[in-house]
Amino acid sequence: MLKEVSGGVCAPKGFKASGIHCGIRKNKVKKDLALIVSDVRCATACVYTTNLVKGAPILVTQKHVADGYAQAVIVNSGNANTCNADGVQIAEEMCALVQEYTGIAAEDVVVASTGVIGQPLSVAPIAAGMAQLVAGLGDNSDGAAEAIMTTDTVRKQIAFSFMLDGKECRIGAICKGVGMICPNMATMLMFVTTDAAISPAMLQKALAADVKKSLNMLSVDRDTSTNDTLCVMASGLAGNAPIVQQDASYRAFCRALNAVTTAMCRMLAADGEGATKLIECRVEGARSLTQARLCAKAVVNSNLVKAAMFGADANWGRVLCALGYSGAGIDPDAVGVVFRSASGAVEVCVNGRGVPFSEEQAKRVLSESEVDICVTLGDGHYHATAWGCDLTYDYVKINGDYRT
Repeated sequence: MLKEVSGGVCAPKGFKASGIHCGIRKNKVKKDLALIVSDVRCATACVYTTNLVKGAPILVTQKHVADGYAQAVIVNSGNANTCNADGVQIAEEMCALVQEYTGIAAEDVVVASTGVIGQPLSVAPIAAGMAQLVAGLGDNSDGAAEAIMTTDTVRKQIAFSFMLDGKECRIGAICKGVGMICPNMATMLMFVTTDAAISPAMLQKALAADVKKSLNMLSVDRDTSTNDTLCVMASGLAGNAPIVQQDASYRAFCRALNAVTTAMCRMLAADGEGATKLIECRVEGARSLTQARLCAKAVVNSNLVKAAMFGADANWGRVLCALGYSGAGIDPDAVGVVFRSASGAVEVCVNGRGVPFSEEQAKRVLSESEVDICVTLGDGHYHATAWGCDLTYDYVKINGDYRT
């Protein structure tokens, strides 16, 4: 049974974290450098952006985790270290600094950056802040979660406990990313720690399967970042029998991992740039999982649907429009749509046709901070969920002067 616990990435055994302001950002109030370390080398799995333009830290991290292991993560915000002539060198130097100050081999360090693309990153402020960063290592997931934020308005972290072989295991995470979120690795930066014992191969298998139903079903603005990195580190210190095959323990671990990633999807969507509400689209009655996912993602991706949600306008025709161009091959005459929130539910479409409903009730339902768009396809028994947010005036304001 999963139980939410406190501690974020420090909840599992063997992990410490820290976050400081070192000077990458001009705003001295905002932290800009984070560090997560483990007492032992960890089985490590990662997935990255599919953008052909990739941040230099991704290239370095891919090399460092090629053997399936890592022991630390260093992350800066305020500068993406992307499209820089010396980007790889800077990323390697960040890893070398971790080795110098912690003794952890540079080759066992995951490195990530987030912020403005195409601006040179100096390693000088990072080097100057390392002593303070390492001194702050401890039960400080809060600090690390804050240090990786860019346009996020709140820290994002969570942790759960679960049982494997009679041993209590824990899994925790921090993440950031409220813009440039769309397929196929729909987050910017996310770091997951666990004390469960699992082989690198099975950890990578679990992660690759999970993102298809969690983070790849998240959308804010249909832009894919250059720096997306999702890293999971497993210390094995919980003492369970190592997971080396797809057995009951593997399935239990996958459920715990999905609880973390799903919770993060909701947090990321709710804090989308300029957003005022979280949108969850649930598609049921699909003839295949692919059909269900295509439909759900098309609805949360639709700028017209997102704008209607911002205005609390029950313009259900926009939902059908998105379903129609999703590529899922639906039967328009079998579609049903219901809007639901804490204020109740309003059915707006049955068998592809509008039905009478109260505009006043619809306005109340769609004015809540969380709105569900429930779609039935009438084709089969598969279902899928996608997460998004409304499209507001503030999204344009935020991105109109993001660099300056």
